[in-house]
Amino acid sequence: MRDRVVSSPVSPGAAEGARSEEDELLFRRGQALQMGGPEAVERQHKAGRLTVRERISLLSDPGSFREIGTLAGTGKYDEQNRLVSVTPAPYVAGIARIDGRPVAIGGEDFTVRGGTTFGSTRRKGGQGGFIEDLAHYYRVPLVNLIDGAGGSVTSIKRRGHSVFPGVHGFERSVGLLGTVPVASAVLGTAAGGPAGRAILSHFSVMVRGSSQIFAAGPPVVKRSLGQVVDKEKLGGAKVAVDTAGSVNNAADSEEDAFRQIRQFLSFMPSNVWEMPPVIASDDPVDRCESQLATIVPENRMQAYSMHRLIRLVVDKGSEFEIQPTFGKAVITMLARLDGRPVGIIANNPMIYGGAVDAKAARKQIHFMELCDTFHIPLVFFVDVPGFMVGMKAEEEGTLREGMRAVYIAGNLSVPTLTLVIRKCYGMAGMATCNKNDVDLKLAWPSAEWGSLPVEGGVAAAFRREILAAVDPVAKEKEIEADLKPYASPFRTAEAFAVEEIIDPRETRPVLCEFVALAESRLRAGLGPRSRCGVQP
Repeated sequence: MRDRVVSSPVSPGAAEGARSEEDELLFRRGQALQMGGPEAVERQHKAGRLTVRERISLLSDPGSFREIGTLAGTGKYDEQNRLVSVTPAPYVAGIARIDGRPVAIGGEDFTVRGGTTFGSTRRKGGQGGFIEDLAHYYRVPLVNLIDGAGGSVTSIKRRGHSVFPGVHGFERSVGLLGTVPVASAVLGTAAGGPAGRAILSHFSVMVRGSSQIFAAGPPVVKRSLGQVVDKEKLGGAKVAVDTAGSVNNAADSEEDAFRQIRQFLSFMPSNVWEMPPVIASDDPVDRCESQLATIVPENRMQAYSMHRLIRLVVDKGSEFEIQPTFGKAVITMLARLDGRPVGIIANNPMIYGGAVDAKAARKQIHFMELCDTFHIPLVFFVDVPGFMVGMKAEEEGTLREGMRAVYIAGNLSVPTLTLVIRKCYGMAGMATCNKNDVDLKLAWPSAEWGSLPVEGGVAAAFRREILAAVDPVAKEKEIEADLKPYASPFRTAEAFAVEEIIDPRETRPVLCEFVALAESRLRAGLGPRSRCGVQP
């Protein structure tokens, strides 16, 4: 282990005689380090999972973990009231450093009672726990390592009564979302309170095949609904990450999950009163990629790789995608431009032609709020034909979710750049602009925009004229050809209705310059954002 807890040289047999205060401390620390005992630790390892102490050691900088609450637990005493052994509290917490910066970090110890809640007056972790107070009062990021099911009905007998929901509420969990970065890793089976805390995070990750998350597990589902389902099908990554989007990212292993948390935190300030960290970049600001000139196909209906386009623009190797397997019609990504963190929101023409469905809108909302909270400028790479249409789209509430995205975009306070690559149509296009900012809209020569595309729009607007024609198909094409020149982005630029059309190869230098220009404004706006509500 790489923490600062000193292992005990004192054997349990020393409990038979009087211990010095130093020996007493060493013995109790040693009991804490044993966690649930060798057999419980072995079961954890056989399940393919690390112990909470191993997790903290892997995630934090070597030697940086300062544990708090090491001695909390349940002591066993003999007839002379001498300590024989201690069962540690099923939660390990403290302060550590990640890449040199302090964080509050803690997690359930599944080797002790399956990580269920420790029945003390003051909790070490969990909602309303001391670990959240540490993050709040010291204004440092919070990292939750979740591996437990929360409360248990067994506590009723010990307490002598049941408690109203919220006695250990989520008030602090909710409040932290507006002040410090919160990252959660689901590393086992999470239900109840721990599952709720995973959702109340700015970034969450779980391990495919060995992590599950749900409001209640298979026994409760069977009892309540008569449905028989195993925990992986109920709340594995395929459901929680890919289908529902309840958890942001999936990892191949616990080590991969920790890598993702470190990468996420590298873009975040320690709190909302600080600026996002800028790092030195050896990627030239004036790098102009010739590939950008031909990346958009001449055929407007043909797709292309927006991921590749982004990689050609941002600092090489800096991109970190959030929710890559959910709502794939929109790409949300943290990256850097000349070392400065930026949030990238891009339409994905490979999925639905870039049309925004309900899942993509939800994903965009979450990401916009994340960047707005932590003063990270936003860059929109726009190629959106509009909201997804049809029966399925209406049943999923696409219009409601889409207009929520428009609402959040309309309330952004961070500097925002809008770059239209190809299509920007309808209300979905409105969700890519920030009218609270200078409303700087850039475009490539391949760009087009409007309420509706000329094709399709003509069929609706000139329906009667088309139907009355001798050759309706020819008439429709005639009207389209007549209107098409007016859709040129250069005509819009003539009217200064789009601020600038740039050569695609100039994209990186232009974006780097404006993101650097936004820095002084970001500094002037440090502090919590005023919100109508919290969107986890």
